[in-house]
Amino acid sequence: MTTKLLRNCRTSQGNEIGSIFVVDGTIAELWGDDPAGEYAQVFDLAEALVSPGFVDVHNHGAVGVDVNSATADDLLTVGAYLAKNGVTAWMPTLVPDSDENYRRVIDAIDEVMVRQADLAIAQVIGVHYEGVYASAKMCGALRPEFFRSGRPLEERTTPSAQSGGHPSLVRRGAIDLPKLREGVHMTTLAPEIDGGIELIETLVSQGWIVSIGHTEADAETLDAAFDAGARHLTHLFNAMTGIHHRNMGVAGWGLYNEQVTFDIIADGVHVRPEMISVACHAKSPSKVSLISDSIAPTGLGDGAFDLWGEKITVRNGRTKNERGSIAGSVSTMHDGVGMMRSLGFSDSDIANMASTNPARLLGIDSDRGSIEIGKRADLVALDADGNIKMTMIGGKVVE
Repeated sequence: MTTKLLRNCRTSQGNEIGSIFVVDGTIAELWGDDPAGEYAQVFDLAEALVSPGFVDVHNHGAVGVDVNSATADDLLTVGAYLAKNGVTAWMPTLVPDSDENYRRVIDAIDEVMVRQADLAIAQVIGVHYEGVYASAKMCGALRPEFFRSGRPLEERTTPSAQSGGHPSLVRRGAIDLPKLREGVHMTTLAPEIDGGIELIETLVSQGWIVSIGHTEADAETLDAAFDAGARHLTHLFNAMTGIHHRNMGVAGWGLYNEQVTFDIIADGVHVRPEMISVACHAKSPSKVSLISDSIAPTGLGDGAFDLWGEKITVRNGRTKNERGSIAGSVSTMHDGVGMMRSLGFSDSDIANMASTNPARLLGIDSDRGSIEIGKRADLVALDADGNIKMTMIGGKVVE
């Protein structure tokens, strides 16, 4: 049995100074007073704030690694970087690409999910396909030459499934996205594409999380997408129609529909800080998830980088591709948390947006996303200035 005691800390769920007792990677006890006893390791956190570890549902890579071209070792490198920035779970996110490359990356993610369990790195939870089924008018930095229609072909069984390889998602032959052997499957799509509503119904019926994004759908189409099972919006305001007083747009629809949740890039570049505050207050922090939308240059500073078949420049924390579009972010979840602190959100609201809500979105909230007895010890400790003092993943301290 391995035991650890985090003492002299407060949690995002309350301001009382106390201790967290961890046994074999699980939160075993929460004390208001410092308990007596012998423990294998004791960490005095000097009244730091302990929050549930950050969960990033939308991440294209970092430290020079692009998910679309990553090997298993590359993804482990990203996981180590994310862990040092407070992330304890993440979804490698693919931009539109070839079937061959999808299969290669899925193999790499499968390998990582076997190798990562005993490592103090951010844990891969599944895969997020962004924009495979997107609107060409809202492609942003995505590559429209790889976009797909949702219209079905004749029903068939894929050779990969017959031969014992990766099972493939098949909707009467129209969809053939490689799937992981286990894990969460998520996709961002535009419901107005040909066959889009039927596509959502099929994906949801097969256990996929469907998020609406890269879209200019009208309210009626969005309502139909909601009824089909799409209940979340990807990076609010970005790659979607905005709000007008005579046309609510996709962003307005997402804010209006009380049952819709959204995620947002809180880097101050994709969305003006004041608008981040307005949107999150309007929707309620209980229904908002922070995402990084991080890309390979994250952590490398300014420069020019070859990515997704073109040159992407980074200057003063802003990305731009050759078409003049913002091409993802070079921020981290920790940066987003810092932004929300600067906007005056409470510790509990920030913990909801950075941890609890994304864990709930992915369906992993039974053992992650909050500080409760019986849940994984996925934790991040922040000092009074918001700097990371310690990250713990499954009870292991990140070095």
